[in-house]
Amino acid sequence: MTTTTALDPATLTGERADLLESLRKHRFFLTLPARGLTDDQGRLRPTASELCIGGIVKHVTQAERNWTRFIVHGPDALPDHTAPEVLADWLDGHTMRDDETLAGILENYEAQARRTDELVATTDLDASQALPPAPWFEPGARWSARRVVLHLIAEIAQHAGHADIIRETIDGQKSMG
Repeated sequence: MTTTTALDPATLTGERADLLESLRKHRFFLTLPARGLTDDQGRLRPTASELCIGGIVKHVTQAERNWTRFIVHGPDALPDHTAPEVLADWLDGHTMRDDETLAGILENYEAQARRTDELVATTDLDASQALPPAPWFEPGARWSARRVVLHLIAEIAQHAGHADIIRETIDGQKSMG
């Protein structure tokens, strides 16, 4: 006897299938630049920015984790980025420390991606939460689960481009072209 899960392509249609396919496509392009790199290469910052491939994947993992918590638990689930300890954690989320491996960072991301996908497949996409107070949010604004997922797609796609540029700078390898 076979059973299906909420993530089986046969059970998903319409908007949910489209959102999950978009997430998966952009995640592929985010993680592609990490393939074949050593841990030391994953830490390299060869461009004018402070970004490295390992740090980019860590950051996107952190973003998916925070935003999926927001969908489920509301604004209290998002960290207060004005608090010094939160800012330090956020900055650490953009680096690949010496005690971290690229394989471990990618495994953490894959695990978070599965949790995000399960939420997208099962949650009410119209359910909304008030955004927490922050200088970058309009006061009193609310985001639906759908808008959060669209935000994550944009975040992943943007950082996939960053990772591609960094990889090309490291060894000339391109994701496309």
